[in-house]
Amino acid sequence: MLEIVHSRATSRGGLFVKLSGILLAVLLAWFYHAVQPPQPKICGSPNGPPVTSPRIKLRDGRHLAYLESGVPKEKANYKVIFIHGFDSCRYDIFPVSQELIAELGIYLLSFDRAGYGESDPDPKKMVNSTAIDIEELADQLGLGSKFHIMGCSMGGEIAWTCLKYIPHRLAGSAIVAPVSNYWWSGFSPRVSKEAFKQQILRDLWAVRVAHHAPWLVYWWNSQNFFPSSSVIAHSSSIFSAPDLKVLGRFEDRAHYVAQIRQQGEYESLHRDMIVGFGSWEFDPMDLKNPFPNNEGSIHLWHGTEDFIVPVSLSRYISQKLPWVKYHELPDAGHLFPLADGMSDAIVRKLVLGDRGV
Repeated sequence: MLEIVHSRATSRGGLFVKLSGILLAVLLAWFYHAVQPPQPKICGSPNGPPVTSPRIKLRDGRHLAYLESGVPKEKANYKVIFIHGFDSCRYDIFPVSQELIAELGIYLLSFDRAGYGESDPDPKKMVNSTAIDIEELADQLGLGSKFHIMGCSMGGEIAWTCLKYIPHRLAGSAIVAPVSNYWWSGFSPRVSKEAFKQQILRDLWAVRVAHHAPWLVYWWNSQNFFPSSSVIAHSSSIFSAPDLKVLGRFEDRAHYVAQIRQQGEYESLHRDMIVGFGSWEFDPMDLKNPFPNNEGSIHLWHGTEDFIVPVSLSRYISQKLPWVKYHELPDAGHLFPLADGMSDAIVRKLVLGDRGV
């Protein structure tokens, strides 16, 4: 009798082990599928969005969409390339007045960064990728040996890579409310820790995942178990009081907002996070002055009421790089370039330097 009971118990135990193994295999298969991003919907492909803008073909075969404005480049005194931020596209250029453009003779060029709008995704995207794309874009459009750049938010972070990888092509740079990587080694532990903790909890986790587990970024920002990135979700909690005053101007994007993520959130937003908060092969605070003879200038702008990117990070960078001209704006949020006159002030300083008063 005891042998029969023991045999049944052993049988049940073996069945439990088998069922547990099957369940684990099913869960692993589900999780593996869940973390795999979908294939991108590439513009111009049979199932992809249409191509509506002019594009160039890069050396690696990708296409880069662009938008020209201002005076014709052949007659321009200044050629400025604008680098858009996170969850944006070529249309999200600074609202520079036509009066200033005509006064100074400014040609403006904006473009969709890889995976955004109508620019092809870059499956090999790295820290230096956008800087290389910018140089090739400038060459194919005939902008000459030097040009100015402006980068805002995530585009501001990318502006640092231009100073690293294509400094010989720059006539000047405006770095506006730039995203900073909390893991750049130049930051003191206290500064980076305090700035990191200023984020709301959901963004703390989203940034941590992007840095420590990039393979998990797609799942983290597409699952429904808990809140993901507030920036991706367009949560109003990320905006300060000064931002709310100009938010209507930022949200007036109905005619093109659908283009921004149309090729897939992984190829645009998620790759941005992976690269922006990943491990960099250089630290911006180790950069050397590209204009030792004052033939150009670098301007860093940040508002004290920026809830998206703590001003303390830009303040610290400006202290480590005394050749950067730092402009800290009181009572200004992340969207301060949209305030009346601010875009003109930034561009005037960029192209005229100390003469742009």
